[in-house]
Amino acid sequence: MYSLLDKFFVVFHTSLILFNLFGWIWKKTRLANLITLGITGSSWLILGLIVGMIGYCPLTDWHFNILFKLGKKNLPISYIKYLADRLTGLDFNQTLIDNATLYGFIIALVISLLLNIKDFRKSKDGKSIVKRFFSTGQDWIADDIIAHIEIIDPDQFWKISRYAVVELKK
Repeated sequence: MYSLLDKFFVVFHTSLILFNLFGWIWKKTRLANLITLGITGSSWLILGLIVGMIGYCPLTDWHFNILFKLGKKNLPISYIKYLADRLTGLDFNQTLIDNATLYGFIIALVISLLLNIKDFRKSKDGKSIVKRFFSTGQDWIADDIIAHIEIIDPDQFWKISRYAVVELKK
């Protein structure tokens, strides 16, 4: 039974990671991608602060509990390192994996956010969606939010994102 659960978690967790990284490619999955990225980031930060480990993922925790029951010992902290080691038979550097994971997440989040904003701006009812979410009986609030969304320049956003990644490396 545990062997079957191990296989399930490898397929499910890996699929989720791949969807987080590349789900923004298809227009139909962009919003779902942004949502899963938000859930992942929230887990890493909010749940991480609660359990005392930034980067905490309950899927990793559950999977590693199954692996312990299968007799696996000395598991790495991160699922990505575990997966990379398991698939290749190599022993990757934990810092390298952690950095690649963080940068991959940030890049996917930025791309997903930009494309979702672009799709939102192109949609015919995008403005009515904003008005429905932020309507307080005073349309100037929703109009102000719409104006700020329309100001976002994707080229400028990429420059800021690249600067943020460089700063994170320091």
